[in-house]
Amino acid sequence: MGFLPGKRESRRCLGDHLLTQNDVRAEARFDDLVAYGGWPMDDHHPGGLRWRDAPNIFHGAPSPYGIPYRCLYSRNVANLFFAGRNISVTHAALSSTRVMATCAILGQAVGTAAALAAREGLLPRGLGEKRIGDLQQALMSDDCYLPWRSRAVPDLAKSARLTASAGDPEPLRNGVDRPVGENDNGWAGDTGSSWLQYEFDAPTAVSRQRFVFDSDLNRNGLDAHRRNIPCFHPLRPEPRTVPPTLTRAFRIEARDADGAWRTLARVQENHQRLVRLETRVRATAIRFVPEATWGAQRAHLFAWDVE
Repeated sequence: MGFLPGKRESRRCLGDHLLTQNDVRAEARFDDLVAYGGWPMDDHHPGGLRWRDAPNIFHGAPSPYGIPYRCLYSRNVANLFFAGRNISVTHAALSSTRVMATCAILGQAVGTAAALAAREGLLPRGLGEKRIGDLQQALMSDDCYLPWRSRAVPDLAKSARLTASAGDPEPLRNGVDRPVGENDNGWAGDTGSSWLQYEFDAPTAVSRQRFVFDSDLNRNGLDAHRRNIPCFHPLRPEPRTVPPTLTRAFRIEARDADGAWRTLARVQENHQRLVRLETRVRATAIRFVPEATWGAQRAHLFAWDVE
């Protein structure tokens, strides 16, 4: 726990790696990255409110840059994880990693690592040495973005024939579940009339399906009500709503060995970006049909896995 509520910087622990200002500026593309930052290095003067000159100095930082797993466990206390403002970083690097959104994904990384370590009977360092790939894949499967990494797509999804009523559906199985730079990494189709389809050579068991829908992560318009985290709250604010791009309703159809289609599942009033379904069916083809969004003219998704 912090020794003072709201303190920007306090005690930091030492891990197997100490993230530095030079690491941040170089994008920190470590093999064991499990989180990322993007805030500039925002170095506030230690004089605080009593300091009369410039209150802070900004040092540029790439967005994103990686944060390695070795910064999140102790170098000399064998069973100690840490996340948040106490991770193994220098004062300069902390001036970027300390922001709340970065601390949140550090918490997800450490929580997932702790669960895997307990399951595998490993201490934190051992998990990094023996299971870092498993940790990274578990995070990405839970829709945690890791820069310069791609999620492992299930073998069934990779081997099946993926087609669509229109457009190129291949980005749905490239292992990147959000727009990155100029790459959309998704597929879009009209609600009600468009479809996606996995087709198999013979009746095949499909036990689970995973979807990642467009929740408009890039929303940050000039209008205050479109900002992800508003910095002011007027007396009569615009209502906060579900992102219009998110798919609200969809159905899954299955084709049997005789060529007949039936509705396998229908989801309505969806509010989630990451959706997992248990299906447990044998089929020669599986079809996804978007039925409605929360306001956008077209449905847009970044991943559809079958396994």
